[in-house]
Amino acid sequence: MATTLHAKLGCIVFAVQKSSTLSKHQRKWHSAFVTIYCSRAFNLSSLLKPKFTNTKIPRSPSYATLTVKPDNEFEIHQTTLIDLVKEKSLKQLRELGGVEEIASALKTDADHGILGNGDAQDIAKRVEAFGSNTYMKPPAKGFFHFVWEAFKDLTIIILLGCAALSLGLGIKVHGLKEGWIDGGSIFLAIILVLSVSAVSNYRQNRQFVKLSKVSDNVQIEAVRGGRRQQISIFDIVVGDVICLKIGDQVPADGLFLDGHSLQVDESSMTGESDHVE
Repeated sequence: MATTLHAKLGCIVFAVQKSSTLSKHQRKWHSAFVTIYCSRAFNLSSLLKPKFTNTKIPRSPSYATLTVKPDNEFEIHQTTLIDLVKEKSLKQLRELGGVEEIASALKTDADHGILGNGDAQDIAKRVEAFGSNTYMKPPAKGFFHFVWEAFKDLTIIILLGCAALSLGLGIKVHGLKEGWIDGGSIFLAIILVLSVSAVSNYRQNRQFVKLSKVSDNVQIEAVRGGRRQQISIFDIVVGDVICLKIGDQVPADGLFLDGHSLQVDESSMTGESDHVE
């Protein structure tokens, strides 16, 4: 096809060169002849060009599947324990194998408690896997919080209004040199009242926080390594076996292992006075 095209183009060039020796009438025929063959030559060259289509090649999915295993040496997950205690379902307890299977999954024993006498490394692993027996407390209130609380008192607001009126009228009537005395005295008294009230409330709040820390730090009896020992309520970890007596505070959610005539007062949480068995 390319050879034929070049041959035709050569003929056209030759015909154009020879047309200069022809007459006027013959030159018109030669011009028409050149036009027809040029159009045919260009159409033929367009057919010889390769055709490209905008075909999009689908990309193959490229991904990697990673299996992430939690760094947890225990055979039961924290969410499973939360659901079990929250729902209080005996059916779910049986599906997990009962108290014995749960104790085995937590690497503890119903009679001897946490094995290894609850060494620091084991306690740290349990805290990392299940969390500590503490809760987030709101930040302590600062001094300026109590200043603002005292400032919002209705009596203080009325006194501030009276002081402003007295100061304005005094300056207007007696001038700035003597007119500020009455209004300024009221402002000074208001500042003293605010300071005394804020300092008193701030000190009381600090003492209350200290007493709360002492009262909340209840000592309970736990079994670790086959021995009973007194530990703080904040040091309890998942897997501890707790011994309760009459009147003791239940330190955390858990499963009942052994005992009789157990009744719990949940009025502080639910508001109901009836004891729960």
